[in-house]
Amino acid sequence: MNEANQPDMYAHAFQYAPIGIALISLDNRWIDVNPAACHILGFERDELMSSDPNELFFSSEDDMLRGQLAQLLEGEISAFKLERKHIHRKDAMVWTSMHISLVRDIPDGKSPYYIAQIVDITSTKRTEQKLQESVERYTSLKKYNHDTIISFDLQGKIIGGNVMAEKLTGRQVSDLIGTSIAAVIGEDTLARILADNEPYTEIEGSITHVPHYDGYHVEVLVTIAPIIIHNVSIGFYLLIKDITEQKKLLIEKETAERTNEVKSEFMAMMSHEIRTPMNGVIGMTDLLLDTPLNEEQKEYVSIIRKSGDTLLGIINDILDFSKVESGNAELSEEPFDLNEAIMETFDTLMPKAMEKNLMLNLSIKTGIPQTIIGDPLKFRQIMLNLIGNAIKFTPNGSVSVFVDRADCVGDQIRLHFAVKDTGIGISEDKLPYLFEPFYQADHFMVRQAGGTGLGLAITRKLIQLMDGEIYCEPNPGGGTVFYFHILIRAESLPAVAASDNPMDKLPEPADELAILIAEDNEINRLVLIRMVEKLGYRPVAVGNGVQVLDEVHKRKYDIVFMDIQMPVMNGLEATRLMRQTLTPKDLPYIVAVTANALVGDRERYMNEGMNEYISKPLQSSSVLAVIQKCLDSKRIREGQQTRLLN
Repeated sequence: MNEANQPDMYAHAFQYAPIGIALISLDNRWIDVNPAACHILGFERDELMSSDPNELFFSSEDDMLRGQLAQLLEGEISAFKLERKHIHRKDAMVWTSMHISLVRDIPDGKSPYYIAQIVDITSTKRTEQKLQESVERYTSLKKYNHDTIISFDLQGKIIGGNVMAEKLTGRQVSDLIGTSIAAVIGEDTLARILADNEPYTEIEGSITHVPHYDGYHVEVLVTIAPIIIHNVSIGFYLLIKDITEQKKLLIEKETAERTNEVKSEFMAMMSHEIRTPMNGVIGMTDLLLDTPLNEEQKEYVSIIRKSGDTLLGIINDILDFSKVESGNAELSEEPFDLNEAIMETFDTLMPKAMEKNLMLNLSIKTGIPQTIIGDPLKFRQIMLNLIGNAIKFTPNGSVSVFVDRADCVGDQIRLHFAVKDTGIGISEDKLPYLFEPFYQADHFMVRQAGGTGLGLAITRKLIQLMDGEIYCEPNPGGGTVFYFHILIRAESLPAVAASDNPMDKLPEPADELAILIAEDNEINRLVLIRMVEKLGYRPVAVGNGVQVLDEVHKRKYDIVFMDIQMPVMNGLEATRLMRQTLTPKDLPYIVAVTANALVGDRERYMNEGMNEYISKPLQSSSVLAVIQKCLDSKRIREGQQTRLLN
């Protein structure tokens, strides 16, 4: 090569080299820079030449760099590399890799200088960062995942696992690596995975248990995922979830549900078995009270009747609490008059209040809607429990009910109630336990007044069913105050007309009805016969569903009092067959008579085709009310037929 051309060649290489080249003096001043260095660092040549190389490359705070420069000057090393991060003048981040060397032997007595070869490694750094982030995510996923992750290669050898793999298998990951995954999933399953000729989901379903080092098996759910790098499969991940606890919880849930079902069935059976003899006791005393008795006899019969009613109330409390607690209580929706519902409760409890000369007060704030839509029976039960409780524990003074606020919640309203009494009060330490089942705040008063300790527990459950809450506070004037609120709907509907008291209107002699009684229990059959006879009718009585069908096909009956549980054929089956075989005009008014009195029984029997429902123990008033409904229905049908004929 011609030595004369060397300077030109070096100048050309310096000018057009794709990498940056910078010549820096030993006192850290620029000697020269090529265009590639300016481009990489984001400077014009004049800007770069006027800048400080220390700020770009040779930071005095970098101890390692100072050491490397010292070694370079001493001749201990010929060159070294360093990486630097720069802010491009376009505010972009630039990473560079620099190769620093020292030019020593220079002709013409010139001083030595550094040569920095600069390469832009920004894209490489970004790739490294993404790879590092991916590795860290994968590491975190493995480390902190609550499920087991095991990876294995195409030969079935385990290549990795997380901490949960140790817990699942009972072996250290270091001991697992290099062993066959077949020890975990079985040889057949491994062969199916490696064959890769069927969906992974089918294989996953076949892996239900994993062996533990201690000899037992763990119940699992498994997911299989291929490991693919550069579009090439290099192995598989096993994601294994230990479902032992979930299975245990599922079994416990199913057991609890079954226990609730058994409890409900037991309570229904007990309801029937207890109410059946109770029907005879209360029904016969009801009839006996209507016969001529002297004062002493009337007192004895009244005591029997009151004792029966008390026992029936206790049974109802237990049944109601069992139904609400098991979550089987449901709310009906129908319009009813708020004022009327509370006043009916007052009417029911008025005799007890009058015995103590208690005042019953009702205050409904102006603007409270009178017609509301909800479950009137459960609302009355709430009011009956709270007002009845207040009367029970108030020796003198008054019991007051306040409806003082209605808050709008969407298309519903939240009604706020207070039931205040001037009774014996409740001590502060007993307030937290007041709504617990079977808790009685004052055992002495309970022995005097009676009760199961379930009334307030049932009340709270019913209020919660209506999306409300209840709490109790001492009444500043003496006694207690129960505050509660419920969420309910209100519409501008006509006020619900008060129904007539069935005992206020006895049937007229012209109201002739053909009545059939179906009851297998002799005492209960006799009770119902006597009740109907006292109302002026002569019923026919049979003992099972087959006899009912014989009777209704022999003659037309207006009403059938149908016991549900009878031998040979029960009342439900007899009702279905009547509806299938009789014409609508010959079909009687069917009344379910049953000792089953749980929440939902009425709706169930009505859905089975019955027209009405009364529960045992029977009372004359309830029998009369049903007969009155039947008469009203009969008059409506006759009126429609008359209009059609005219």
